[in-house]
Amino acid sequence: MSVVGIVGLGTMGLGLVQVYALASFAVVCTDRDPAARAAALGRLTDTWARRVAQGRMSEAERQAALAQVTVAASLAAFAPAALVIEAIVERLEPKRALFAELEAVVGPEAVLATNTSSLSVAALAEFARSPGRILGLHFFNPAPVMALVELVPHAGTFTRSLKIARELTENAGKIVIDAPDRPGFIVNRSARPFYGEALAMLEEGRGATEVDAAMVAAGYRLGPFALIDLIGADINLAATEGLQAAMNGHPRYHVFAALQTQVTRGHLGRKSGRGFVTPPVETPAPADAEAVALRIEAAIVNEAAWLLAEGGVTEAGIDTALRLGLNFPRGPFGMLARHGKATIRETLATLAALAPVHLQGRYTPAPLLEAT
Repeated sequence: MSVVGIVGLGTMGLGLVQVYALASFAVVCTDRDPAARAAALGRLTDTWARRVAQGRMSEAERQAALAQVTVAASLAAFAPAALVIEAIVERLEPKRALFAELEAVVGPEAVLATNTSSLSVAALAEFARSPGRILGLHFFNPAPVMALVELVPHAGTFTRSLKIARELTENAGKIVIDAPDRPGFIVNRSARPFYGEALAMLEEGRGATEVDAAMVAAGYRLGPFALIDLIGADINLAATEGLQAAMNGHPRYHVFAALQTQVTRGHLGRKSGRGFVTPPVETPAPADAEAVALRIEAAIVNEAAWLLAEGGVTEAGIDTALRLGLNFPRGPFGMLARHGKATIRETLATLAALAPVHLQGRYTPAPLLEAT
């Protein structure tokens, strides 16, 4: 099997090590922090020991997976890698600098991938010696569990690089979908209304727990506030702010004050012990649960329809991305089929009429939703 390199040994990076090592790839990994390197094998050992205790893998499989992993002190060990994925800090310049270092080490056919969820792949490749080998491989957290990976080329990415990245990642058991190199790719872009409409309702006086209960009643594993708490309010805020900036402040990516306040107060969700619905409180679905769910789904449908209008994606690809990337019970176009264009249009029109002036543009329907 090919050698896969992982740079960055935080939660995501170590998750990527697991993905490929468990698929019998030889994995070389590193981190600029010596403490992270020193702890990596112990963290993997503990994680896989829990799987053995739960009966999800055998002791022999655990030993075999550990044998696949090499923690390296420098990037020189990445020379034989066919694919290197970076999972370092989410900033443009450090990623560019890392790719420059890697290009001096790896072979000419090696693929360099970024796991970024928010940065432009084209911008990351801009100053590379061989920009055609650079692409995005956006995994979802936790990487060993989540099936979806967004494969993101820029305009100059080599076809052979895409083929290598896809094959190696599919051989690691993932479902790889093509995504455009645009802000938020597919999942983070299309999912913004899931959080945004919930936050809008919160500012209108609805309770976070009742909004979540309405979405659970509609078939969602987690409501929007529970998902914010799981991901982290700080991470959700950064993603929303990034999209707002990239999309020229369009009201569909409005940053709601309630989310900013959570971050300011340090109420980040599960990782801080306090969030919108953390600690959890049992709440029954409200009497208007169907209307709550329709509002959120109408906004999701509209966002996905705007993304579709920009090209480079398909209805099936968007639906697959939302179902697998966020465990939604249905994708946006499944929602559209369920409710019908007329209902979605009417819901958006009602929301626009009731919204404050600065948010009315958030409900402008995409061309696909116009009456035919």
